[in-house]
Amino acid sequence: MNARRKIVVVLLIAIVLVGAASCNAGNPPPISEGSPADTSAPPSSSESDTVGTLPDGNGGADQSPPPDAPAPGPAIDMDRDGNPITLPDSIETIISMGPSNTEVLAALGFADKIIATDAYSDNVPGIKPGISIFSMMAADGEQMINMMPDVIFVTGMSMVGGDDPYKVVTDAGICVLYIPSSDSIEGIKDDIRFMAAVLDARDRGDELISDMEREIDRVRAIGETITDKKKVYFEISAAPYMYSFGQHTFLDEIINLIGAVNIFADQISWLSVADEAVLDANPDVILTSVNYIDNPVDEIKSRPGWNEVSAVKNDEVYYISTDSSNRPSHNVVIALLEMAKAVYPDLY
Repeated sequence: MNARRKIVVVLLIAIVLVGAASCNAGNPPPISEGSPADTSAPPSSSESDTVGTLPDGNGGADQSPPPDAPAPGPAIDMDRDGNPITLPDSIETIISMGPSNTEVLAALGFADKIIATDAYSDNVPGIKPGISIFSMMAADGEQMINMMPDVIFVTGMSMVGGDDPYKVVTDAGICVLYIPSSDSIEGIKDDIRFMAAVLDARDRGDELISDMEREIDRVRAIGETITDKKKVYFEISAAPYMYSFGQHTFLDEIINLIGAVNIFADQISWLSVADEAVLDANPDVILTSVNYIDNPVDEIKSRPGWNEVSAVKNDEVYYISTDSSNRPSHNVVIALLEMAKAVYPDLY
């Protein structure tokens, strides 16, 4: 259990470092600077609507697309981090590094094309058993080259420290697509649009986003009616290495959507937390996504001095799905609904 805790703490520190990183080709920040115009599929090979001429001089068939054909989008020449890319003519094999990427790829219908992934993606539905597994923080580039994937989707988490572990792969001519960890719901939707466009699956991407927006709008409509807002503390790492978050995170955005207030709303991004800060804020509800100790809810309730916190006094401490709340994918709506029902069970 101690080893597991150390791994989680290292990853949390990595999140903070990614959030602080500057934007460059080898060190992506959590906020993507790719524009929506860069997230569409390549145009058709012919942009001409002229009538061809056959050898005998007779007019050939009209080469223009049928009236009901979807309009081609602008060419995809940059990834979500703004790095120049050249997509292959077809995509039949994929390596997905990062569980949020893997979740989106599977939801778009491409799980069967994933030939390797990271260890944290092993529970994503649809992933074939027995495929190759790489370290998300220290991938074996030479082994990836030997697998000859058409594309590799990479999370920004892999870029902590400034070194690009995929440079050797890119230099070998394999298309590597960097997807920085988005810090907002809109950023997550842009990630989905980009991945769908790369895979020529825009319609399915639009469906995923529409499903997200339907649930978000339903929650927002209720949240906007709440005037007596509860104070919420959300813990993503347990004592003694407590971590939470402030503004510019999709979890803070979710707390606002459900009609509550984050006790660290005056802070920015992911942050280390001291007991005194939580005790002074006296949250009405405590949420935790910690899954590496046996009973995170009881652990919180048993902390010295925390019995005076309103959330503990009133038995308002709840577990929220780790994967849905920690991964910036379409599944954040699962966390949205869980959080809404935990904080305001009578309204949701």
